Amino acid sequence: MASDRSENFVQPAIPHFDDVQKTELEGQRLKDLKAKNYLFQATDRSILETILSKETSKKIWDSMKKKYQGSSRVKRALLQTLRKDFETLQMKNGESVTDYCARTMGITNKMRFHGEQMNDVAIVEKILISLAPKYDYVVCSIEESKDIDVLSLDEL
Repeated sequence: MASDRSENFVQPAIPHFDDVQKTELEGQRLKDLKAKNYLFQATDRSILETILSKETSKKIWDSMKKKYQGSSRVKRALLQTLRKDFETLQMKNGESVTDYCARTMGITNKMRFHGEQMNDVAIVEKILISLAPKYDYVVCSIEESKDIDVLSLDEL
């Protein structure tokens, strides 16, 4: 019985590549490794751990796309949460103006990423009205000396 199996076994054909095909294949593997490297460098550590097991850059990309694309309901809910965070945003006691502006920009960048059309004027106004009371004199000075409708975030 064992000899019958060995007689019926057919060795699968192993493709034979010529030098040009081998060079092409190695070039494609190198491109894939570079793409994987770029994806690894561009992701958070928490995400990195979920994609390390993926074999190709395409599988990594598909996995990340699936994870972050989400359904439209999830996106809407996330955007609503971000809008609420933006609306209730206030400078904290002891927080520096730089840190507060960075926190504000973090929220607005997430909102823009999720499709919110937000102009710089709205962000400038939000920052000015939500600074700590000790900066009221600075806000008044800025409002008196600058046209808020054209004041950029960089100028602020």
